[in-house]
Amino acid sequence: MESNLGKPYIFELAGVSYSYVNGEPVLRDINLRVFKGEKLVILGANGSGKSTLQKILDGLLFPSQGTVKAFGQVLSEKTLEDEEFSYGFRRRVGFIFQNSEAQLFNTSVWDEIAFGPLQLGLPPEEVRTRVQSVTEMLGLTHLKDRPPYKLSGGEKKKVAIASILSVNPEVLILDEPTSGLDPRTQRWLVNLLVELNRVGKTIITATHDLDIVSEIGDRVLVFSEDHRIVAEGTPLEVLKNKQLLLDVNLVDEFYHEHAHEQHSHFHLHAH
Repeated sequence: MESNLGKPYIFELAGVSYSYVNGEPVLRDINLRVFKGEKLVILGANGSGKSTLQKILDGLLFPSQGTVKAFGQVLSEKTLEDEEFSYGFRRRVGFIFQNSEAQLFNTSVWDEIAFGPLQLGLPPEEVRTRVQSVTEMLGLTHLKDRPPYKLSGGEKKKVAIASILSVNPEVLILDEPTSGLDPRTQRWLVNLLVELNRVGKTIITATHDLDIVSEIGDRVLVFSEDHRIVAEGTPLEVLKNKQLLLDVNLVDEFYHEHAHEQHSHFHLHAH
């Protein structure tokens, strides 16, 4: 894996743990830097802590222990109360939820995509330009007057992404972005993430979908089911480590690697 030594980083987490009110831990002692311009994949089984980590990176949750820095400044409930810091942070970081419906609440696709730029206080002409540009880029122009709740799952995902891209953030955080999507929309999404990274966006994707890891990641962090980061490496290093993937419950014993391509199959045994 290419060394990140000396590269600028966007997030730094030191000794971060998170527990629910009942004391049940969902993150344990996370130490992590996210580097500018990288494609980072957070890999783990359902319930391993991936989504919680992403919400901490986005300032939606705050650690029970440890510290988080974003763009060189402490990210906390207190610092986000500062209007200038909060404005800058929200402009630079965008979060796309696993469930697109959780972030769609306007009466039309156009209004949904315009909401973020309007919240930033941009002038109406700039908002119009951004919305038009994003709808054209994502092929949503024909849907601009439709209510989001009437769209298909794939269309809702595209609108959710568009509503973040219209803010033009430096960092995109995506939680299980291919979940529930048909193959064509999955392929569209993977290609989009690769292109956004190519033009300089930092992409942080949580997933348990091994099929997309090698395309959407330069670096992979692997979560265990006890909510710790237990491995880090390139996609190839992680995907060829069958024992690791078994240990963290991402594959079963019938997982195979062929010519550096990994996949699972059903096995039929004659009796």
